[in-house]
Amino acid sequence: MITRNVTMENGVGLHAGPASLFIQKANSYKSSIWVEKDDCRVNAKSLLGILSLGISKGTTITIIADGIDEAEAISGLSELIAGGFNH
Repeated sequence: MITRNVTMENGVGLHAGPASLFIQKANSYKSSIWVEKDDCRVNAKSLLGILSLGISKGTTITIIADGIDEAEAISGLSELIAGGFNH
């Protein structure tokens, strides 16, 4: 299991379009992936779960991956966020 804290830097946070891109990317990995904000953890492959966290610009989240491609999942999702969802 690998975890990484990342801060949402894009203008709208993880809502609507960016959330869809994040979920598509998460679904491209075989590992189980979760996103944690404060004390709430949701499946990173679930649109409703991600949207329920209300992740806005400046929010720090924890990405947790567990499985065969966990390192690639953490890296890919972190890069997507760091790049402002322009990947």
